Amino acid sequence: MIHRSVTEWGYVPIEPEGEGAFTRRRADRLIAVARAALGGDDGTGILTDHHKRLRAQQVVGVIAAEGCTLEILPKIEGLGTGEDEASRTRIREQLIHMLAVAYDLDLAIGEATPLGTQKRTLLEVLIGIFCARLTDVLRNGMPRRYVHHEEDLPALRGRLDVQRQFTTLAATPNKLACRYEAFSADIALNQVMKAAVTRLSQVAQSPANQRRLRELAHIYADIAAVPVKALRWDVIVLDRTNHRWRALRDLARLLLAGEYQTTSHGKAPGFSLLFAMNDLFEAYVARVLARALRHTDLRVVAQDRRLYCLAEPSGARRFQVRPDIVVRRGQETVMVIDTKWKRISARIDDPKQGVSQADVYQMMAYGRLYRCPSLMLLYPHHGGLRAEGETGRYRVSGCNDELVTATVDLAASGIAHRLRSLCEVQLRAEAE
Repeated sequence: MIHRSVTEWGYVPIEPEGEGAFTRRRADRLIAVARAALGGDDGTGILTDHHKRLRAQQVVGVIAAEGCTLEILPKIEGLGTGEDEASRTRIREQLIHMLAVAYDLDLAIGEATPLGTQKRTLLEVLIGIFCARLTDVLRNGMPRRYVHHEEDLPALRGRLDVQRQFTTLAATPNKLACRYEAFSADIALNQVMKAAVTRLSQVAQSPANQRRLRELAHIYADIAAVPVKALRWDVIVLDRTNHRWRALRDLARLLLAGEYQTTSHGKAPGFSLLFAMNDLFEAYVARVLARALRHTDLRVVAQDRRLYCLAEPSGARRFQVRPDIVVRRGQETVMVIDTKWKRISARIDDPKQGVSQADVYQMMAYGRLYRCPSLMLLYPHHGGLRAEGETGRYRVSGCNDELVTATVDLAASGIAHRLRSLCEVQLRAEAE
C-alpha cells in the first residue's frame, strides 16, 4: 500500500513506474474515487490533475483506492508545514480535536496522541479510537432491549394475533400467529456498531486495527447485518443505563458517513472520508463559542435560516439567508459572524486585507435583515499578522452598522476564552 500525505492546496508528484512509487495509474484511481465523493462529476473539488502532479483542494481527510492512500491535512499556523512526520502528527491531532468539537464526539486529544505519533493516517487514528472505545464499553456487556416480534410458531408464545390466525393462517392450523416481546441484543444500536465494524474492516490498513476489528466482528457475529443506508438511527435509545454509548454512536455516524464504493456499483473501488475546511472551521467556531457563552445571557445559533432577502406581492419569500453564526440576547440579534477559512492579508500588503467584496456585501445584507449593527468576518490567524484578534474595523456607509475583521489562533490554547473576549470587546464597542 502506497501512502502519501499532503496539506490542502499542496501538490503530490506523480512518479515513474517502480516499487513504492505513486504512479499515474494510482493517481487516476484516486481521482476516480474523488469523483464519487465531495468533488462533483470531475472530482476537482477534492483533487485537480496537473499531469505530473495532483493538487489537493480545500478539503481534508483521506482518500483510499486500490494500492494507495492519500491523506489531506489542513494548513494550521503554528503547527508546522506538514512536510515532516512530527508536524503532520501535530496537525492530525488538532484536526481530530476540531472534528470532535464540531461533531460533538466527546473525544479527548489524549486519545489520539499515542496513535497519531505512529505514522498513521487520520482514518487509521479514528479507527483506532473507535476500536479502543468499543472494546472498553463491551467489557460491561452488549446493550439489550425488549424487541417486539410477530411470528407464526408451532406453539403459542406471548399473545395470539386473532385476526391473522383466522385469516392468513386459517388453512394452516398447525401454526399459531404469535405476538411477543424478547429481551434481545439485536437492536438498532448494536446493528450500527456491527455496520461500522464491517465497513472499517474493509478499509483499515494498520495490522493492529485489522486485528481489533476481527475480534469485534466475532463479538457481533449474531447481530443482524443491516446495510448502512437502512440503519435505524432514529430508534436508538440512549439513557442513563447506556449513556457511555452516545460518543460511540456519534463516532460511528461520522465514520459511516464516508463514501465506500465497490466495483459492483459500477464505480472505482475505494473509500473517502472528507471534510470541507470552510464547513469544519465554521462548525468548530460555532460550537466553541456556544460553550464559551453558555453561562451568560447570550445564545449562539448556527446556520440560522429564519430570514429572506425578498418577498413577492403575494407574500411568498425568496432568497433565504443563512449566516454562519448569530449571537442573540433574548429575541434580539446582537452580533452576526461569518467564518472564512482563508488567509487574511496584513494591512501593509493590502489595505483591503484580501477581504472579498462579495463577503462585505453579504455582511451588509445580514446587518439590515437582522437589524444588527455588530458584524464580524472571522479568519484563522497566521504568522504574517501582528497578533490575533481584531485586524480591521469599518463603518458601513449610510448607517451605524460596524463590520470588524478578526482572526483566531487555532494552535494556541484557551480558544474558548479568546473567542468570548473577542465577542465581548465588539459588543462593548457597539454599546459605547
